[in-house]
Amino acid sequence: MNVRLLAATLALALVAPALADEAADHPSYWGSPSVDGGKCCASLADVRANIDRIDKAIVALMAERGQYVAEAGRFKADPAAVSAPARVEAIIAKVKALAREDGLAEGVAERSYRAMIAAFEDYEREEWTRRNAGAATPAK
Repeated sequence: MNVRLLAATLALALVAPALADEAADHPSYWGSPSVDGGKCCASLADVRANIDRIDKAIVALMAERGQYVAEAGRFKADPAAVSAPARVEAIIAKVKALAREDGLAEGVAERSYRAMIAAFEDYEREEWTRRNAGAATPAK
């Protein structure tokens, strides 16, 4: 048995019991269900299934947002025009207010949106460059 295979086998043997325990449907260590009016969640598996469901919806909405981000590039003269710090701060203020209304920690909303906006700005610049390769002048 080679050394890498032995090391991988040993690591798996050490980690597997912890993973099995984490995946088990043991009772919670504290409190009672508090999500969905106390109907969810009886197990960690229930929690994870709901997080996975929500992640699917978030990614679908991000994909839709990405289409509009790419569309915004049509109205910008060059890739440098993608960055709009005042617009970013307006979005952050709006998102923090929405977070307060919906019971989300403002810091989570702000940090998530700042990261998402930065990633979408990079995407918009890349799209602008890709779509304008060889383009002459803007349409009027």
